[in-house]
Amino acid sequence: MTTIDVTPKPLLNRAMVAVTSAQFLSAFGDSALFFATLGVLIQKAYPLWSHSTLQMLFIVAYVVLAPFVGQIADSFSKGRVMMVANGIKLLGAAIIIGGLDPFFGYTLVGIGATAYSPAKYGILGEITHGDQLVKANGLIESSTLAAILVGSLAGGWLVDISPYLALAVCCGVYAGAVVANCFIPRLQAARPGMRWNLKEMVVRFADSAKILWNDQGTRMSLVGTSLFWGAGITLRFLLILWVPIALHIEGLLTPTLLNAMVAVGIVIGAAAAAKWITLDTVNRCIPAGVLLGVGVVVFVLQGSLPLSYAILMVIGIFGGFFIVPLNTLLQHRGKQTVGAGNAVAVQNFGENTAMLLMLGLYTLAVKVDMPVVAIGCVFGGLMVVSIGGLWLVQLRRQRG
Repeated sequence: MTTIDVTPKPLLNRAMVAVTSAQFLSAFGDSALFFATLGVLIQKAYPLWSHSTLQMLFIVAYVVLAPFVGQIADSFSKGRVMMVANGIKLLGAAIIIGGLDPFFGYTLVGIGATAYSPAKYGILGEITHGDQLVKANGLIESSTLAAILVGSLAGGWLVDISPYLALAVCCGVYAGAVVANCFIPRLQAARPGMRWNLKEMVVRFADSAKILWNDQGTRMSLVGTSLFWGAGITLRFLLILWVPIALHIEGLLTPTLLNAMVAVGIVIGAAAAAKWITLDTVNRCIPAGVLLGVGVVVFVLQGSLPLSYAILMVIGIFGGFFIVPLNTLLQHRGKQTVGAGNAVAVQNFGENTAMLLMLGLYTLAVKVDMPVVAIGCVFGGLMVVSIGGLWLVQLRRQRG
């Protein structure tokens, strides 16, 4: 077991390149698999509301396993945790392509993603140092969202040919991610020797959540990122309903391309945040979250395809500028208090609880035949009010 001293090394050292490569492949697989599995549901004539239910099962894994995965990430070498997690994703995709229950297979992929996330973000604090952490987060977010862009395009294109061809590509990509994880140096565990008692793990998770929630900065990060991802997952499904109604275009390719434009924007926003925001100026990102909600409302009220691409790219830019500094702040303070893995696990619990809640509301809205434009306006408005309230609280604290 060896430890890498990254202090004199550049950002793009061997460990960082391996982590970024593995993350790109893993995120590519996740993005393409969503459309591939959705294609299977459409091909087998599952009801419309089951599409968001599929995503909810994926998210349930994050919520249920949150008390444990952060401690797992901190108890073992994080690179090896990432490798096993990608192996679980590969198994889930193989189950779907094998013709077995797609809901079970996709839930298994969710379990792999749940275990992967704390290790992925937690390892950044171990292979970078100081202000490099902001740049490392920007690089990871850019890699992730570039993967979402390419994966969405590939998934949307392949699923129109054959959902099972798309699934085969996903299996190959996950296998590549496992191989890339093998090149991450075997770092020492952040907190070795922890006891594996389920009750104690839940108590430790609750204690970590309490510590993070009582800190002003990490509380802002937890609330902000939860709102962001809750709105983001809703937008993904909203596009699938909105495109045929507003643009009169059938199929999954156009919603896929529109989702990709959001990813392009987030890459740009993440790069801007890495350049202009530091740990001392994190509050500058909050107005971008408010503008993101405004952008969603503006988007659903228009019906032009070229304008849709432009608006969604702008929404993505606001999103990237908003989310990267909040992630960085949480990792930095989490590493100093409860451990980076535990901090990300608490974050995942909050984010996925918000996503589950918003998807539940979205599914309910679809079942009662609420107009798609009204759904978009409600969710965009909730984003504006919630993040606007967070911004006002921060301003009052600064002045007080």
